[in-house]
Amino acid sequence: MGSGQIVVVADCDHPAIDIERGVLRDICPDVAWLKCRTEDEIIAQCGAADGILMMYAPMTRRVMQSLSRCKAIVRYGVGVDTVDLKAAAELGIVVSNVPDYGTQEVSDHALGLMLCLTRKIVKANSLVKRGIWDFHLLQPIYRHQVQTIGIIGLGRIGRAMADKTRALGMKVIACDPVFANDHVPDFITQVSLPELLAQADVVSVHCPLSDTTRNMLDEKMLRLMKPSAYLVNTARGSIVNEVALDTLLSQKKLAGAAMDVLAVEPGAADHPLFKHENFLCTPHTAWHSEESMQELKRKAAEEVRRVLGGQAPSYQVNKF
Repeated sequence: MGSGQIVVVADCDHPAIDIERGVLRDICPDVAWLKCRTEDEIIAQCGAADGILMMYAPMTRRVMQSLSRCKAIVRYGVGVDTVDLKAAAELGIVVSNVPDYGTQEVSDHALGLMLCLTRKIVKANSLVKRGIWDFHLLQPIYRHQVQTIGIIGLGRIGRAMADKTRALGMKVIACDPVFANDHVPDFITQVSLPELLAQADVVSVHCPLSDTTRNMLDEKMLRLMKPSAYLVNTARGSIVNEVALDTLLSQKKLAGAAMDVLAVEPGAADHPLFKHENFLCTPHTAWHSEESMQELKRKAAEEVRRVLGGQAPSYQVNKF
């Protein structure tokens, strides 16, 4: 593999890119770390790149048509909803993600958010710190062994969440709105999305954002849920219609919700959902641990290296 390849980090909110530079040093002695957030910035700054690592930068058809040398675009993370996969395939650009770096972290986080809701931990903590020591104010709380979790999306993270909630004794039902899943563990019962929403005591979202899933959980769908049910979303914000969720929480048609993702990030301090005591939000941190960040950076850089070296990519999402 020869040197002289140009690899850039179009955008990245990590504290450093030493891992990427180490992986790519012999083929690209100086990986540029840019802060491209718009199409025009990518076009102006990444036009000479053979490989691009990116996080949020919009990789549209217009952008990719200007990347005359680009052979690989690799996203830090799982979702590739900011990349025009069809255009990339037509232009011969491999698009890859890193689908297996944070499976345990995201499912752990979803489980943690669920427990904060179902055990009312955040509310209890708030009451105690205000001098109110009274478990009656937390009622009702139900035993997990009599509850059903509905998992939307049966990829790596959804299945990990199924394993963890099964360990609590919960009944597990699931559906996958994107992919057919003929081979799932026997303890998971596959149902339709309306059935899942109607039956589940907790709904946990683990599917990718696509044209199929955008605003999938709109007001009509959310109203199928039990008033005593909870919603957890650690996937993508735009899967859940936030206006509809605000309406249902205001009307007390849901017991609560917890999200690690919003349609627009970061969430503004005056976001309508933040006024609800039974709405919990974390800043898109479900994926994070020291180990997962290092794994993500290494695998992303290795994927670029493979493609530029003429090897088969491990994580290509736009087959052509």
